[in-house]
Amino acid sequence: MLKRITRSITSASIFLAAYFLLNIALRIALPHTLDLDEAEQSFYSQYLLAGYGPQPPFYNWIQYTIVSVTGISMWVLSVPKNIILFGCYLFYGLAAREVLKSRSLAAVAMLSLITLPQVGLMAQRELTHTVALLFATSLFLFGFFRTLRQPTIGSYLIIGIATGIGLISKYNFAILPFAALIAVLPEREWRGRLIDRRLLPAAVLAILIVLPHALWLPDNLASASAPTLERMTAEHLAPAGLPRIGQGLLSLIIAVLGFVALPIVLIAAAFRRDFLRALSSSSPMIRVIERMMVISLLAFVGVVLFAGASDIHERWLDPCLLVLLIYLFLKLETAGLDLSAGLARFRPVVPVFMVVILSILLFRIVGIQYIGTYTRTNVPFSGYVAELTATRKPVLIVAGTKFVAGNMRLEFPDVPVVIPFFPGPGVPEYADAKGPVLVIWRGETADDPTISPGFANDLVKSGIHLQELKTLTLPYLFGDGKRSFSIGYSWVEGGAK
Repeated sequence: MLKRITRSITSASIFLAAYFLLNIALRIALPHTLDLDEAEQSFYSQYLLAGYGPQPPFYNWIQYTIVSVTGISMWVLSVPKNIILFGCYLFYGLAAREVLKSRSLAAVAMLSLITLPQVGLMAQRELTHTVALLFATSLFLFGFFRTLRQPTIGSYLIIGIATGIGLISKYNFAILPFAALIAVLPEREWRGRLIDRRLLPAAVLAILIVLPHALWLPDNLASASAPTLERMTAEHLAPAGLPRIGQGLLSLIIAVLGFVALPIVLIAAAFRRDFLRALSSSSPMIRVIERMMVISLLAFVGVVLFAGASDIHERWLDPCLLVLLIYLFLKLETAGLDLSAGLARFRPVVPVFMVVILSILLFRIVGIQYIGTYTRTNVPFSGYVAELTATRKPVLIVAGTKFVAGNMRLEFPDVPVVIPFFPGPGVPEYADAKGPVLVIWRGETADDPTISPGFANDLVKSGIHLQELKTLTLPYLFGDGKRSFSIGYSWVEGGAK
């Protein structure tokens, strides 16, 4: 059965499609409380903007487009994400097929993406913008390898489309096309691809895709870059100078090991001595991929040395190291060994990972009382809504955070949900509200719903004056009943005072 699945990209794609359908079904079956990234998408889907803050807008544009047609729902949040993830696997398989002679090996490389923790588990658990980045990276690799092997106007345009999408998915995607460009230069047979006239329409297409956000970025550079820079520099964790550089380099090494260790161990265990023999194999394509990965990682070293970064996250390495699995299987194939025994041992890894990932996604929510660490998805938002709206319905909801705003938007799909001063200079909806307005927030901790001074000041500046602050506490979903989550809220009448 597994051998039939890995005979071609088509059969492997059908197998993956069934897996992603299971992921959609599981997310729909679990509580409809949204995690942080899901909540952001739910809230942002009310607006079509050139920029939304620290993350580029590609995923937001997709979500807005779909929501504007269908309305907000758990289906609308889950289905597009899984389709984009499926596209990541599909184009990764097509990229593998461009460099691997064996169709079976290309299918296995495609399926083996699930062994990368950042792709198999983390992308399914809570990420959104990174999902778009993974898709753009796979699409770029497909266009890039096809252009090296058999250049056409179509392959160049794929590179342009992927570059445009990648740059407005995550800013760190810019490392990939730069690394690919430099990696090709030493190879005489492919150097001409860089001055081909077909590269010009690809570049124009990439610029057109990026242009709306690029025009927004200069005037909003602080809001777009500050949160990421704060996470990277981790000023509260490391002093300046050499200690920070040392911490940054150590963080980079740990991130690289965390990214590559599991798939390397699994492939090495499956192919055994063949894996060790294949490490010395080389070819022009292998050398290009090696340079791409090395140049990409050197770019992060530069970020540590010159930008003061001291905390590198694994997911930031996605555009640098996603090509790893193609690289490893290309090494094995180039060595000219009989890989049938290794493939037979490796194939069962994929369905096992699928079962494990689905089990983790389920158990982290429904088995939370045995784990002890409660997730955002265990917060009982549907219970809050039932209690708060038992006697009246809001015509407007003013929320303190995107997490609260997105969840309230899902619960009240026909009611505007706003956050003070986003996206404009105030809450204009409040002045026009004809009826009760629900102001709702969460505190710094689960059991302390104290309103933050910043949110309180924003409300006053927006013309909203709270008369009575109330608290609502409910137990976590699937919890032991002993631990609860509290929110603060207040009802006010709409209209500027």
